[in-house]
Amino acid sequence: MGVIVLGMNHRTAPVAVRERLAVAGEGLPAALAELAACPALDEVVLLSTCNRVEVYAAASHHGQGRRQVRDVLARWAGMDPDRLETYLYVREDAAAARHLFRVAAGLDSMVLGESQILGQVREAYHGAAAAGTCGKVLHGLFQQALAVGKRARTETAISQHAVSVSYVAVELARKVFGHLDGRRVLLVGAGETAELAARSLAEEGGCRLVVANRTLERGRQLAAAYGGEAVSLGELPAALDRCDVVISSTGAGRPLITAAMVRDAMRRRRGRPLLLVDIAVPRDIEPAAGRLDGVFLYDIDDLQAVVEANLRLRREEAARVEAMIDDEVRGFEGWLHSLDVVPLIRSLRAKAEAMRQEELARALRKLPHLSERDRQVIDGLTRLIVNKLLNDPMVRLKEAVAGGRGPVYLDEAFTELFALDEPGPAGRRPAPQAGPAGAESAGAEPAAGGPEGTAGRQARRGQAAAGDGAEPAPGGGTGTAGPAGSASGDPVLALPRRRFGESGSARA
Repeated sequence: MGVIVLGMNHRTAPVAVRERLAVAGEGLPAALAELAACPALDEVVLLSTCNRVEVYAAASHHGQGRRQVRDVLARWAGMDPDRLETYLYVREDAAAARHLFRVAAGLDSMVLGESQILGQVREAYHGAAAAGTCGKVLHGLFQQALAVGKRARTETAISQHAVSVSYVAVELARKVFGHLDGRRVLLVGAGETAELAARSLAEEGGCRLVVANRTLERGRQLAAAYGGEAVSLGELPAALDRCDVVISSTGAGRPLITAAMVRDAMRRRRGRPLLLVDIAVPRDIEPAAGRLDGVFLYDIDDLQAVVEANLRLRREEAARVEAMIDDEVRGFEGWLHSLDVVPLIRSLRAKAEAMRQEELARALRKLPHLSERDRQVIDGLTRLIVNKLLNDPMVRLKEAVAGGRGPVYLDEAFTELFALDEPGPAGRRPAPQAGPAGAESAGAEPAAGGPEGTAGRQARRGQAAAGDGAEPAPGGGTGTAGPAGSASGDPVLALPRRRFGESGSARA
């Protein structure tokens, strides 16, 4: 049994292709059922976001599994399978695990280190579990992936340091004032950038939102969504009197907030500082306003420099996450290989138990005078001897398989030594080979429907979901690293302070 992933993302396929495969929440059960009906697939999880569509599957025959998943995706997209394949990437076993771990950690996202993807991975996993298409192998894979994603965000700074202008504007306001509790924040404009800023302010919490927009109704909609109030552009001078932070992002094409307007407002504010963040192009705020005492003005170039600096910090953290993933992949690979020997171990234990029972019965027939207690003592003794004899070989076998030496034990020694009928784990194969779907020999294909059929597979998934306790969990104990990302080197704090005025502090 191994793992494969077929998928496309924002780097391999344009949105015109990705949108053909996108599966909304209500369509997920039917999509999973269609994939799970593929004879070569034992388990399936479907991850569909705006930037990626990926099918994770557990399969004993990778070539057949790849082809069948590709054909289903081609049918969904209404495309020829060969043409669709030019947009797909394929990963197998350890490479598939590494890919999912990188996705969960945000390393494969359009915005490096973004956090939303971890929740989307969790939803995909839970959706498959609810649909009964996720069995022991994918349970192990996705549980470890979620743990990796969490570790990446708690043990490194991969998700810290804002990398959008809107978030940086809010982060800047928070750092200038220390906190935003009780502060009034004026958003000038009600477009996408303003909405992102409003969302970030809501996450920050504590501030009171005021929205000024050319179209008052749109301003009211945005304000209502975040518990704020709306004003018209004509009320800007009065709004400057009572707000502490202004984030302006209109497409006006000319300054809406003039230096004279700010000068008059500062006179009425009686020295209370005012933070102006102008993220519009052309600018909404006259640059001369930044030279007034008590006024802190930042424009898009200032914030873009912070964004780029933050991205550099995230890239540095990405190296730490990659090292973490290396360890996690080795742990998963060992666990996955250990699953292969479970049938062999069961076969050996069954044979030993049958021999024990046979010899015990023969001996007891020759000792009819023994009491029931004596018989129980002998029964326990033989059981103990068998268990002790098997313990070391079982431990060594699991260690060998987890360490990549499984074939030596399975093919050349273990089965021969114990004269087992069990020929080794089903589907055991050489090291995974890269290549296009369909490269595997057709001779390895199982009979249509498999030996147990869909119903049997579903039942087995249910048993796996319940867990039989016979196999170790993937991953396991991993080292911990201390948190990264100290305040020193913070690009927001490194912004030029010439516009902070001479007081040096913006606290009211």
